[in-house]
Amino acid sequence: MAPASPDSAPSRARVIALFGPTGVGKTTVAIALAKRLRALGERPVAVSADALQVYAGLETVTGVASVVEQAQLEHRLVSFLPVNGSFSAGRYAKLAHHEIDTLLSEGARPIVVGGTGLYLRAALADLDMRPPPPPGAREHWSAELARHGPEALHAELAQRDPERAANVAPRDRQRLVRALELLGAGERPPPLERSQLWTREMRHPTLLVGLTMEREALYARIDARVDEMVAAGAIDEVARAEAVGASVTARKALGYQDLLAGDVNAMKRRSRNYARRQLTWMRKLADVQLIDLSDRSADDVAAEIVRAAASERGPDAD
Repeated sequence: MAPASPDSAPSRARVIALFGPTGVGKTTVAIALAKRLRALGERPVAVSADALQVYAGLETVTGVASVVEQAQLEHRLVSFLPVNGSFSAGRYAKLAHHEIDTLLSEGARPIVVGGTGLYLRAALADLDMRPPPPPGAREHWSAELARHGPEALHAELAQRDPERAANVAPRDRQRLVRALELLGAGERPPPLERSQLWTREMRHPTLLVGLTMEREALYARIDARVDEMVAAGAIDEVARAEAVGASVTARKALGYQDLLAGDVNAMKRRSRNYARRQLTWMRKLADVQLIDLSDRSADDVAAEIVRAAASERGPDAD
């Protein structure tokens, strides 16, 4: 059966987005979903919405779909950037929009898959993304952070931009570095606006699915997943990345520093804490349809998603 025209059902979801915490089984569900969509004559393609899966050489620690899994479902925007390269949500948004728009124009079905909230929204909506910092700025302020601590950087920000400093917690390391690097580029960042992350204004009619799981079962899966990563060579992977000068952004991969130190238990704790934050964030998403994976097969969940996508009415994307 030929793929359906992207304009044949403009009132229904054209994009399916799967969001969920680390270890919940997003890739498995995406593959099961792809199988069902193909049976309906569609051509599904996954578009990753993960801040760290872009790095070639960090596939194990970032949980990129395996070669076998990618043979079952093509994945875009994974493993294309060297580990010494910097990346930003703004750059990602342009790439993701291009991939999604191209797939839709070809009559394919994009399945946006990820666990990084900002990147998910960057893929699905037109956000006011800030530009990347000038070369060396992030490294400079990261070094200053390591040398003097976040409170000193907050004092610097308060002196240069009191309004911005009032909206950044004194120990919020990431936002402190970001604000100072933009100021150094001669740009005054706007006050923080979290509302962008909850916008209902999608670029295309989209079914947004949030995958959840009973907390203890999820934590057990996370611990087992970390053990599998270590057995697959994750410690050697981060050591190789460090040896070739991994960028500041690449070093943010979950568990990167823990594995460098050989502390597997610390990575498990950090992963569980991150999953808890992802679940909290997910439940605040506008129009998200939550599906609990506990005691359910991936195929059963995929069938529910297909039914929901067929009836989901999204905003006009013309």
